[in-house]
Amino acid sequence: MAVSASDIAFVEELFAPLGEITHRKMMGGLSIYLDGQIFSILSSDGTVFLKARGAFAKTLQGEGCLQFGAGAGPDMGKTMGYWTLPEAALEDAELASDWARRALAALRGATKQAIGDRTVCV
Repeated sequence: MAVSASDIAFVEELFAPLGEITHRKMMGGLSIYLDGQIFSILSSDGTVFLKARGAFAKTLQGEGCLQFGAGAGPDMGKTMGYWTLPEAALEDAELASDWARRALAALRGATKQAIGDRTVCV
């Protein structure tokens, strides 16, 4: 099942406090960007995930969020660096956008850490 126009509208409304987000359909789901940085995905079943690793991933895990994983085929059991959005944020655009800002900050910090003192556009 692929994402629908109503799924896309839901994500746009959910993250509206961030400003103008963009998206791209991929493998039945949707990748979600702010200023060219992917920070979230929407799975084909309508689940919203935030991109996370390190300390931010541990924070999401502590909130009871689940990590994205392949459920079938040769990749069954493999996980990716995406975690479900905390349930309370699914009905609160301000809270969802706060979590998204935290994801973006963690991603920017990870990029800075990886490149050291070099300046890059993210």
